[in-house]
Parts: sequence; structure tokens; C-alpha cells
Amino acid sequence: MRTAIMGAGSLGTIAGALITKNGGDVILIDANKEHVKALNEKGATITGTMELTIPVKAITPDEMTGIYDVVLYLVKQTYNEVALKQLLPHLGPDSVVCTLQNGVPEDAVAEIIGKERTLSGTVGWGATFVGPGVSMLTSDPNKMSYDVGELDGSIRERTKKVAELLNLSAETIIVPNLAGIRWTKLIVNATMSGMSAALGCTYGDILDNEKALACAVHIGNETLEIVKARGIKLEPLQGHDLSVLAFQNKQERDAKYPYYKAVFSPHRLLKASMLQDLEKGLKTEIDAIDGVISDWGKKLGIATPISDKVVEIVKGIEAGKYTYKIENLDMFELPEIPEA
Repeated sequence: MRTAIMGAGSLGTIAGALITKNGGDVILIDANKEHVKALNEKGATITGTMELTIPVKAITPDEMTGIYDVVLYLVKQTYNEVALKQLLPHLGPDSVVCTLQNGVPEDAVAEIIGKERTLSGTVGWGATFVGPGVSMLTSDPNKMSYDVGELDGSIRERTKKVAELLNLSAETIIVPNLAGIRWTKLIVNATMSGMSAALGCTYGDILDNEKALACAVHIGNETLEIVKARGIKLEPLQGHDLSVLAFQNKQERDAKYPYYKAVFSPHRLLKASMLQDLEKGLKTEIDAIDGVISDWGKKLGIATPISDKVVEIVKGIEAGKYTYKIENLDMFELPEIPEA
């Protein structure tokens, strides 16, 4: 079985290193030539909450040959059009591509490679790209996880094979309710990653700032209102039921703060991949994360003011109108809600 990780950035580098370390045979594919060169010459180096260097095999997309049976797909959604069309000639009728991207990417991926080839999953840990060949793990190694599933909710032999491959790098659970885990992860991305990008800070900085945390909690509530309206049943995330984060008043809202701190404290060092993109002057995946909340809010007539503001600020940073800094908190106005 030929396996590959396409998009060997911060997450893909670590996943590839750990899969290789634990006996898997996987090739890392990335468009960054300097990164690929360093991976081949020096190995994949993990820093941060884990310290190790593992020899790996890496290539650029133009060096792909033959057919890949399983591809773990970690390219940012902004590059789907290019990356998936590069991959397409190297997929056979029985090839499987498991998208581990942020947001809700399945339809966009399936549209290019075919629904039958598409699996999906979420990544329950974070990392920061340091430089060629080096990625920093920012989550507790004991709290790393994946959830994977078929688009139709079935569990097939190929689902188990993908789960077994991922399990070489972190605990992996097969989830029949794919929409449930996707929207659970979207709560994480929209709340913490959205605020991290807008404010230029880590998850820990958000947890330690009362207003920033309040904004994140409101984004979670906005997302849960959409989830409820759409009839989606959320799946637990690393044992945490995020549906309990809904609230109607300030007393209920403030009671959610300890829960957020419990869920996200293992990831205090995490800096959103969107912020990493902004630091490099690149476009972000904001439309596929907080933008999804804003778009569904408009469709369903649900107010999403904090999500809307995150989208506005991040797009403003992309356009050079703003910079990513904690002072951007001044642009947020918490919605008026009853005291109790």
C-alpha cells in the first residue's frame, strides 16, 4: 500500500515523522522545496512539547509518480484547486484521500477527486511551522488525537486502514457521525483559532484575557445556535461534550469559562495556523472557518456578531488595513444579553 501525506507543513511534518517512527511507510509531499530538501537531508525535527528527529522521505508535487492508495490530505483549503488537480493523476479508482483540513471541506474535495474516494477527519492537536524540516508541537503529546469517518457514515475496511495509519501518530477514533465531529471541531477552530488570528496571540493568551475569552465563548454560542437549527448532533472532542457550551444569559455564559480553560489548557502554546499565515503575508482559511458561521447565520437568520467581526478583522489584516495585535480586542463589542 503506497501512502502519502500531502501538505507536509506544521501538522503534516509531525504526523509523517511519528507515523514513520512507529513503523509506517509514508512519503511526505509539500510544495516548499527548501522544506523538502531539509526533510530528506536532516530528517523531520519536532520541537516544543516533544523533542525528536526522524529520517523521512519527502518530495515536491511535481515529483509524484505512480498511484497512491491512501493520501492524508493536509493542504490548506485556499490551495485546493491547485493541489488536488496535481494529485488527481496519481489516484486510482480505489485510492482514498482523507481530508484532515480545517472547516467543513468534504464537498470541495469530493467535487475534484470524486465522492467515492473521499474520507474525512479532524486533527485534535496543534503545531507551528518553525522552518525547513522543523515543526513545533504545541499540544500535550498525551492529548493528541484524530477522528475519521466516511461521508455516508459507514465503516468499511478502508476506513479501518486509514485509522490504523493515523493511529501510528496519535489515538484515532472512527466516527460514523462525521457532521457531528466536523462541527465540534469547527467550534474549536472558530472560537480559539479565529480569535488567535484576529488578536495575534496564542490560545493561552485568550484563556488569560477575560474579554478575549468572552468573545470566544460567544462564537461558540453562535455556532451552537446554528448546529441546533440544522439538527446536527455534536460528537465529543477528547471526551468533552461541547454542546454544553450554549447559554442564554450572562450568568450561564460566565459559568462556561472554566470549561473552556479545561478543554483548551493542554493547547495553551498553540498559535492558529491562520495567524501563522498572516505572519507570512499569506491569505488565510477564514472563509472556511469563522466565515462558515457567518454564512450559515445569514442563511438561517441567526445573529453572529462576534464571528462576523473576526472575519472582518482577519480579512482587514490580509488587506493591510489592520495588523494582528491584542489591541484589536477594542473592535469587539459583546452582545447585550440578560443578566440571568
